[in-house]
Amino acid sequence: MTTNFLSRGTEYIQQAVQKDNNEEYQLALDLYSTGVEYLLTALKYEKNQKIVEVIKSKAIKYLKRAEEIKDSLNDPQPKQRKKKKPRMRANSNSLENKENNSDQEQDDEINQLQSGLCNAIVIDKPKVKWSDVAGLEVAKSLLKEAVILPIRFPQLFTGKRKPFQGILLYGPPGTGKSYLAKAVANEANKSTFFSVSSSDLISKYVGESEKLIKNLFVLARKKKPSIIFIDEIDSLATKRGDNDQDSTRRVKTELLVQMQGVGKDCKGVLVLGATNCPWDLDPAVRRRFVKRVYIPLPGVQARKAIFKIHSGKDTLLTDKDYNILAQRTEGYSGSDISAIVQDALMEPVRTLQSATHFKKMKVNKKKDDVENKENGGHGNNDNDYLWFPCSPADPQGVKMNLMDFEENEHDKIRTDPLQLTHFLRVLQNANPSVGKDDIKKHIDWTEEFGQEGR
Repeated sequence: MTTNFLSRGTEYIQQAVQKDNNEEYQLALDLYSTGVEYLLTALKYEKNQKIVEVIKSKAIKYLKRAEEIKDSLNDPQPKQRKKKKPRMRANSNSLENKENNSDQEQDDEINQLQSGLCNAIVIDKPKVKWSDVAGLEVAKSLLKEAVILPIRFPQLFTGKRKPFQGILLYGPPGTGKSYLAKAVANEANKSTFFSVSSSDLISKYVGESEKLIKNLFVLARKKKPSIIFIDEIDSLATKRGDNDQDSTRRVKTELLVQMQGVGKDCKGVLVLGATNCPWDLDPAVRRRFVKRVYIPLPGVQARKAIFKIHSGKDTLLTDKDYNILAQRTEGYSGSDISAIVQDALMEPVRTLQSATHFKKMKVNKKKDDVENKENGGHGNNDNDYLWFPCSPADPQGVKMNLMDFEENEHDKIRTDPLQLTHFLRVLQNANPSVGKDDIKKHIDWTEEFGQEGR
């Protein structure tokens, strides 16, 4: 995997250098950016420390060159643009100059921090569409207003009309907050999506956390339009109190300043937060999230849709069966239902394990299904057959268990299709993961600070 990302990154960098030498700077900038992203992704999987250092130094080098090109392209004065290159050459040739050493070290430190944060950029977009998110129409509509519309129709957001710059998704665990974020990452295909958690932004070294937060927003502004998704934001921005350590307070202050501080241009940057405990957020952080959307437990129709999405097409379930399952799972989260479906999908495999008789079924290629062999599973030596578990009373059944099959017949063994009885068996031992007290706390907080997202 590392080799694949590394080779693709190197290929993009080589093309970028060629375009750079030909003074095709816009193409070079795009290729440098793509190449660096692939190099940084390779860092995630590389275990050899020497190779890591080589990749990191190359990424920093080409990231710096990309920023120089970007600054040059954005410079409205041609005279100043021409001065960029000589100054860059002077810097590159003055490593022994003591007066420039401190500036060079500072630039390198910033580049290293930003290159590390580039690991948070989602390169391979999740294959989650809006249609894959059951229910939550209000939440999806708000996210489209804040993310999709400003990117596709920027002319609609001029003057006083501006897109939301902070949206908080909150609710019980497993209701689809992170799943919504994946859909945003996929649908907003012309934006840069940063996915971070508190572990990405908190460092044991004094002052390092504030630098990470600052450089995250600096990088997001450079790559705008961009989305910063902070999962479990309550662990990063809890309420400030007298018992807070200085370092913890500074981290929260830096986050507040970067989200909406004086002199900070946040246009084109959306901060998307997710939390299970919105009441733990600092009031100032809560205010930065202009829209606070409650992602509740799914209703009946949403539960029905979730069962259909996760069950797939190879089932014998009818619309009436899905209605029964939706009614039987009141109080279950989307994650709970996903787990139930996975458990139900294992039921046919468990039937295989416990079966004492199997029946040979002939494959009807024209109808793309199977039929009973006239000889009860014996006689013909063709390969157009499959084995299915059956009842001991079946006259065509052969007494054997799963482990009795020869290795060359393993690929002929099939399970029964998924059906309602498999789900009902699983539901006998299933329980919801969210308690009533937890739901009440979210509803009370919504009445005071938020809005429904269903």
